[in-house]
Amino acid sequence: MPDWFSERGPILQALIAGIFTWGVTGLGAGAVFTAKKFDQRLLDTMLGFAGGVMVAASFWSLLAPAIEMSGNHPIGSWFPPAVGFLLGAGFLRLIDKVLPHLHIGYPREEAEGVKTSWQRSTLLVLAITLHNIPEGLAVGVAFGSVSAGLPEASLAGAIALAVGIGIQNFPEGFAVAIALRREGLSRLRSFWYGQLSGVVEPISAVIGAGAVLLAKPLLPYALAFAAGAMVFVVVEEVIPESQRNHHTELSTGGFILGFLVMMILDVAFG
Repeated sequence: MPDWFSERGPILQALIAGIFTWGVTGLGAGAVFTAKKFDQRLLDTMLGFAGGVMVAASFWSLLAPAIEMSGNHPIGSWFPPAVGFLLGAGFLRLIDKVLPHLHIGYPREEAEGVKTSWQRSTLLVLAITLHNIPEGLAVGVAFGSVSAGLPEASLAGAIALAVGIGIQNFPEGFAVAIALRREGLSRLRSFWYGQLSGVVEPISAVIGAGAVLLAKPLLPYALAFAAGAMVFVVVEEVIPESQRNHHTELSTGGFILGFLVMMILDVAFG
């Protein structure tokens, strides 16, 4: 890997990685300029792929290292990952209940979170933004864990995680931009709001890395926290969205492929 990157501090590395994943979201949103026809089957397959990447990353890049790091815990190596996983899922559940948002393909009356008069387009962007919070945290925690000098964490593994998250951000950016275009927004505005949904990733990546640096004993909890948050998003939102239009075989195939790609990335480079 380039020396200029490996020599940076974990906060800067997390920021760069977060900007990369945000940029891939922008690339996905940019497809709205070239897409002449909208194929729901393709979108459902891509969403399934994103879900597969997130689940694989949750285990291979987050939970497995957390379990290894917890080997000397007095209660058991399962305790920190279990606590962190539950806290991560609970945190996303709380945001899901509070943050107004609308899943792609759902009618306006099925918006979740607190009641609001915000426009449908704003609610769609917030739904994808909700997806991106745990992804950014996962990237930040991964780079922060490398600085702790633990054998279970490696810079190559953190980069592999960022690449995997970036890959699955392409369909997410594409999905929200296309949905906004279908709402009647111009291509430029659809792209702008689509890429804007990913801006939370570099922010949450820096927060995740900073939290680990400030409290290294919390590292296995933090890794599992990010995993729990991502799994919650997949089960609560990504999978239902990918199968809402009854393209079950396509979305399931996309999920399997996404899981396989992320597993290969993590095992080969982690």
